[in-house]
Amino acid sequence: MKTTDQRAWLLVVPVVVCVAFSAVLPLMTVMNYSVQDIISPQRRVFVGTEWFVAVMRDSELHDALIRQILFSLAVLLIQVPLGIALALSMPASGWRASAVLVLVAISLLIPWNVVGTIWQIFGRTDIGLLGASLAALGFDYNYTGDPLDAWLTVLVMDVWHWTPLVALLCYAGLRAIPDAYYQAARIDGASPFAVFRYIQLPKLRGVLMIAVLLRFMDSFMIYTEPFVLTGGGPGNATTFLSQYLTQKAVGQFDLGPAAAFSLIYFLIILLLCFVLYNWMLRVGQGDAAHRAAHG
Repeated sequence: MKTTDQRAWLLVVPVVVCVAFSAVLPLMTVMNYSVQDIISPQRRVFVGTEWFVAVMRDSELHDALIRQILFSLAVLLIQVPLGIALALSMPASGWRASAVLVLVAISLLIPWNVVGTIWQIFGRTDIGLLGASLAALGFDYNYTGDPLDAWLTVLVMDVWHWTPLVALLCYAGLRAIPDAYYQAARIDGASPFAVFRYIQLPKLRGVLMIAVLLRFMDSFMIYTEPFVLTGGGPGNATTFLSQYLTQKAVGQFDLGPAAAFSLIYFLIILLLCFVLYNWMLRVGQGDAAHRAAHG
């Protein structure tokens, strides 16, 4: 009887230990806080689901959730097509390809707090290139006083910062397509749009799924950049869910409601990612079945 060597599982032990300390134990602590009223470090009262009910009835949470969903949808609608277009326009080989890859990746190397500082200066109407240019063109631009300007500035900042990630993922996917597909397309006289529609886009489906999920999760947890740029204002125009949670936990020191909200926050992200993943999977299967049916 052939035996299987199980010693390879020992390599997984460090990962399990790290995950236990970095994820499981903090999650258990948060769950413990979410069902207690922490009056003092020595005095705690069990309240059950009281904090969950209170958080779900919070109108500020509802506003922050709507604001967050709109922001994440806008991020996906802009960054995914823009990233694909950027990847298609990048050189395929040679020193130009290496140079372009480095230039495209520069924004990804900048720390999040520095990104917020850069755009904080960039958007000023007195010394910032963006703010001064818009003011010179006659636009009444003020990201510190106008809610719409602030929201759009945060959106443009995120597009500038993270579109290169989508572009690099798509570029890697394009380079992985065998040249035989392009040769067959040239023989058939396919147009560039037909090559993109029937060769490149289907082959990029797996890469795009990863890109969409990564960008959705990251945009849904955005905190540092808008906090540095606008502080969540003016008013609550750029107060997203992560900043709302921070205000609860750190600003007001409401550990119970903050813990309850953090669990709800986690479940919202998990649910939306699950729905988004299954929707993309079904769209891909539907397109594959349609192509198979029509030869």
